[in-house]
Amino acid sequence: MSLSEEAISKLLKAGEIAKKVREEAARIAEPGMKLFELAEYVERRIRELGGEPAFPVNLSINEVAAHYTPVVDDNTIIPDNAVLKIDLGVHIDGYIADTSVTVAFNPVYESLLEASRMALEKALEIVGPGIRVNTIGKVIEETITSYGYKPIRNLSGHSIDRYLIHAGKSIPNYNDLFTRWKLVEGVYAIEPFATNGVGLVREGPIATIYSLTPRRRTHLTLYEKKLFDKIWSERRTLPFCERWYVGLFNSVEGLRNTLRMMQKHRVIYAYPVLIERGGGLVSQFEHTFIIHGKDVIVTTK
Repeated sequence: MSLSEEAISKLLKAGEIAKKVREEAARIAEPGMKLFELAEYVERRIRELGGEPAFPVNLSINEVAAHYTPVVDDNTIIPDNAVLKIDLGVHIDGYIADTSVTVAFNPVYESLLEASRMALEKALEIVGPGIRVNTIGKVIEETITSYGYKPIRNLSGHSIDRYLIHAGKSIPNYNDLFTRWKLVEGVYAIEPFATNGVGLVREGPIATIYSLTPRRRTHLTLYEKKLFDKIWSERRTLPFCERWYVGLFNSVEGLRNTLRMMQKHRVIYAYPVLIERGGGLVSQFEHTFIIHGKDVIVTTK
């Protein structure tokens, strides 16, 4: 992907907002706080600073690795001694910054955080045009295992395109000899996950994040079409959550029934919560970077 100066300017602005909100969220999160309140804060601040959420903020606790965002009537609180992952995205006109931080409320877990934090730092030291992505994965894997933990092998970094968070190419968190493509000009996210579990995730029983699929809108009811058109006008295929659209309905259950029917009609995709298979704790750190010519620019640092 060749990047114009306008694109780079918007990517840098998105990264600046993402960094600021990530730091604020990590600072205010504390045991006893409702996840709903933290999510609303993060997404409100992104908008106040001139961006839009690229996806609903992921607030994943302990063995939950990714894809949990609070629902409308969510009373979940941050537990004592929790390991909380805050994964947020910002877009400006479709140009995306994706970043995450982990906060632990017990110092015994600091080495778990340090494993993924240092894996990210060391990976960013070697990125550049022409670097094979399995080399990045090798650095991540070696760093995490040096702390006595495992990388999560079926989660990965990714290429990013305009209005596309996951643009089709993966950057592995281990030395995957079957994924050896070279970095070229474009936008990428690296996100090492470290765990004291088995190093794999499974899909959980619930999904709280969705995206539209570009399918024909046949057989939709009036309510389904109204919701589809509203989301498409605001998000295209970027992910969304029920919190953002409950105001269009008379009740939460009305919205949820509509979402279920849209899933049945395959016009929306639901992202299941991802859980560490062995029940292990998970930490995650993430930055977005640009390769432009010979330059590497980390937008969220």
